[in-house]
Amino acid sequence: MSDSSRAGGAHGVDSADDSLRERWRNALVGARGGASGPDPMPYADNLLARWAEPQRRYHTTAHLVAVLDRIDTLAGYAADADAVRLAAWFHDAVYRPDRSENEERSAALAERALPEAGVPADVTAEVARLVRLTVTHDPADGDINGEVLCDADLAILAADPKEYAVYAAQVREEYGFVPDDAFREGRAAVLRQLLGLPRLFRTPHGVARWEPRARQNLLTELELLSH
Repeated sequence: MSDSSRAGGAHGVDSADDSLRERWRNALVGARGGASGPDPMPYADNLLARWAEPQRRYHTTAHLVAVLDRIDTLAGYAADADAVRLAAWFHDAVYRPDRSENEERSAALAERALPEAGVPADVTAEVARLVRLTVTHDPADGDINGEVLCDADLAILAADPKEYAVYAAQVREEYGFVPDDAFREGRAAVLRQLLGLPRLFRTPHGVARWEPRARQNLLTELELLSH
């Protein structure tokens, strides 16, 4: 990631991202287990530049902040909360709405960048695995790191109706190149896939606090798409 991290830094990072950069530093240093390593900040700048790309409407730094906040809420359920936080940083680092391999490319980016940043091989492998898990949001029983990441990523589904409507509109904007009929068909398929899961959320907090409202929001959006 050496060349790309310098390139990302060249874009400049708004001072409003300072708290995010500090959160990246804390997660990376935690994942190193206290060992020394390269300066974390060029990696933060590269990732923040990616999250600020112009094709994004929902998958922006605001989404990253929301996911990191939810991980903080759920951190007590994780086996390695710092690995989960790093996975959040990478899970949409590569995002092109017209491509289907975003998660794989994001995981591959983590596999290249994290060893260079001083993260041990086992933690790097866990981060990449978690990023790939966001294809399905369906962690295996007992995969507590996966449960925390997927719950945090899907927590927007449990937003209040007004915020959920903004989220749905932003997703539509990201797929503005798709004709209306095709978008409705594809989006409805995604909603049905989510509703078909035995549970949308796996952590005790997610099940208790987010599951009912999320299912209602999905059903409402699905009904709106059918009109």
